[in-house]
Amino acid sequence: MTGIDGRNVRKVVVACDAGMGSSVMLAGQLRRQLGSCPVVVEHHPVGAIPADADVVLCHTALTARARSRAPGSVVVGFRLFLGDPAVARVVTAVRTGGRVDDAGGS
Repeated sequence: MTGIDGRNVRKVVVACDAGMGSSVMLAGQLRRQLGSCPVVVEHHPVGAIPADADVVLCHTALTARARSRAPGSVVVGFRLFLGDPAVARVVTAVRTGGRVDDAGGS
């Protein structure tokens, strides 16, 4: 999958590796921002991304691993855990419609 219409997103997964808590905070922030949408936001290790994830958000250093673990999901890499434009684009697309494309990382 290389893209999905934001209106069709039902599950967003924030994937992490280091366990420092930043990705957990991002998942909580996304739950608040998408609270009025029919979307589930979950947090998982990059090695345990569920198969039903529509969109996976992860740090750009993890995008290759996320893509190999979730080949049917759109993987969006970001650099900043708070205030990253890639995350903001996903939120906007889910809330108002628009395309979410596989982006970021290698």
